[in-house]
Amino acid sequence: MPVYFEDLTVGETQSFGSYDVTEAEVLAFAEEYDPQWFHTDPERASEESAFGALAASGWHTAAMTMRLLVDNHFSEAASYGAVGVDELRWPNPTFPGETLSVTVDVLEKTPSESTPDRGTVRTRVTTENEAGEPKLTMEPIVLYARRDPSTGGN
Repeated sequence: MPVYFEDLTVGETQSFGSYDVTEAEVLAFAEEYDPQWFHTDPERASEESAFGALAASGWHTAAMTMRLLVDNHFSEAASYGAVGVDELRWPNPTFPGETLSVTVDVLEKTPSESTPDRGTVRTRVTTENEAGEPKLTMEPIVLYARRDPSTGGN
């Protein structure tokens, strides 16, 4: 059953997902999209980087987060996609061997005045490893379809 604008409640929190970070995937993503040495050279990263080991690109962490969001929410959501993302941060590096999960807090809902069949929902997304260390935080603004535009946005 699809999740509509009306189905989300400000203050609601959902946690879900399990994504295993592998060295092979970290290297492949970095080679393709972010070929900085601390993402592509495990030996040098272990010896010289500020991370002390091979670290995933922050953009890779964002991509893994998106996979968790789609698999556990957006595949069943009446969503038109995000209109933007605020406050994207990588407070700690993501390492091969970690398992990531996501928590989503609903911060605000705004029904569209110009297009009453939709509204935006701002959330805070936190991606953490199994030890509870935050790896990514962001505030997406997502456009959702409204089940019944006559309800006034609730």
